[in-house]
Amino acid sequence: MTSKIIIENLKIYAYHGALAEETLIGTYYLLNVEVQANLWKAVGTDDLNDTINYAAINDIIHQEMKIPSKLMEHVAGRILKNVKLAFPQISFIKIKITKTNPPMTGEMHGVSVEIENQF
Repeated sequence: MTSKIIIENLKIYAYHGALAEETLIGTYYLLNVEVQANLWKAVGTDDLNDTINYAAINDIIHQEMKIPSKLMEHVAGRILKNVKLAFPQISFIKIKITKTNPPMTGEMHGVSVEIENQF
């Protein structure tokens, strides 16, 4: 049995970007993280130790978002790596990061990068 835990539209202010002003001014990012694992044991035990602790994933996301990077791909890769290290039972991870105010002309909701990996 495979189950999913999904963190949806986590809003974090951070300082990522290839342009110098992006690392000075910053902007809001929206993060969506999906992890898959066999969580069937937790269904019966009601024990946090038998599942994936999404509060711990949230902490990892916040830690990695504090580290300025030029590329959202780099940030997503760090999050993916550290979530997998914390929870080796995860069989799949998908991370989507959306920069809500990219420095480009035109009106938009944002620009996103999505990275996924199956283990």
